[in-house]
Amino acid sequence: MSRAADTVRRAVDVGVAVVGLLLTAPITLTAAVVVRATLGSPVLFRQPRLGRAGAPFVLLKFRSMSHPQPGREAPEFDQERLGRLGRLLRATSIDELPSLWNLLCGEIALVGPRPLPVHYWDRFTDEQRRRFEVRPGITGLAQVTGRNALDWPQRLALDVQYVEHRSLWLDAKILVRTVPTVLRGVGVDHRDGVTMHELPAAAPASAPAISEDPSPTLPGGSTADE
Repeated sequence: MSRAADTVRRAVDVGVAVVGLLLTAPITLTAAVVVRATLGSPVLFRQPRLGRAGAPFVLLKFRSMSHPQPGREAPEFDQERLGRLGRLLRATSIDELPSLWNLLCGEIALVGPRPLPVHYWDRFTDEQRRRFEVRPGITGLAQVTGRNALDWPQRLALDVQYVEHRSLWLDAKILVRTVPTVLRGVGVDHRDGVTMHELPAAAPASAPAISEDPSPTLPGGSTADE
């Protein structure tokens, strides 16, 4: 990716962040009030995530889960903590609105691999770590191909595939596909009902191929040109 393309990408990110923060202010305020009244404090979920080159940053989202009961903090209890409000916030991606601040600050991009928790760092293979060659994104190739319905090897393979074929044209296609994906609430949960399983401590050494074509194939049969 050329420096000029990176400059264009960053300019778009800043413009979308500013406009998005202004336009969604009423929704953001309403969501904050509802989360505070329903789930209590804090309203925002803050978690260290892995950014470009593995550098950590604090991702901002609206809380979508209730506080865990003593002894039930593990990921397998997430479903009982994720109530009707949490499911609505995630299905509509309203829980992601505070991340526009991360976008404005340059910690994430509009398009890129999803930012993952810091404690996952030692669980990636060398090939999977290629996802950190770019900034993480609000949406990405994995998100428009199935979101959390994909298994970890598939998600990580798509992340690497995105890095290998990254272009402004591919970004544009992913952004276009993101809208119907969010509106339909596709792939919010994994196939067994869990939002997403923890990344295994020993990630597979090789991930299944997503496509024989060197250009990533997006849902609906459209192929991203380089």
